[in-house]
Amino acid sequence: MFGQIRFTQIGAARLVASIFGILAGIGGIMHGPGEILQGNVAPAGMFFNSWTVEPIATNVGGEPAMSLIPNLLISGILTLLISSIVLVWAAAFVGRRRGGVILILLSLIMLLVGGGFAPPLIGIIAGVAGLGINAQEPKWSKNLSSRSRKLFAAAWPWLFAVCVIDGAILVVGSLIFGYIIGLNIPGVWVFCFLLAIPLLILTITTGVAYDSNRSNVSVAAQSS
Repeated sequence: MFGQIRFTQIGAARLVASIFGILAGIGGIMHGPGEILQGNVAPAGMFFNSWTVEPIATNVGGEPAMSLIPNLLISGILTLLISSIVLVWAAAFVGRRRGGVILILLSLIMLLVGGGFAPPLIGIIAGVAGLGINAQEPKWSKNLSSRSRKLFAAAWPWLFAVCVIDGAILVVGSLIFGYIIGLNIPGVWVFCFLLAIPLLILTITTGVAYDSNRSNVSVAAQSS
């Protein structure tokens, strides 16, 4: 069961930063082809739909995005490039010094070149989680009672699992259900997006207590 999972080698902060950074990169990549297919033209404005053809245009609401670059072909190419860098960074390098900060910056760039809105926002929150990798425990967590800390720590695996499922539906589900199967359910993606943000914040918050509790257990085991 999820409540019995023990991540002994990788902390909560690292897992959240890596997995949701990867999902953010995949989500950004999905915008790029739609922009490229629109060709060497300028969008009608800063805000536009990444997809105007194919089932994803009608079934997933067109994957809204924005770009500071007045050329959809270039925006699409840069979206693919930056989103791929976000994915690789989250998978392999987010645990490095300033890894979380760099993930936040990459996600902001992804937003500004056409990577949509949900993927960059998820990437930014993942970067915030990355700031907690190997960081000192914040004061608010230290002030928690022992009971509250245990409840937070116990809740983290469950929240993490639900958050991953929601993120996967939001990012990959649009391709599977909207494009391959052809279900016209854009409201589902809006719901998943609105759910993802508070879920991620709760997952990061409880993850702090989880990492702290895991660290305390490890220290106690070494001392005995």
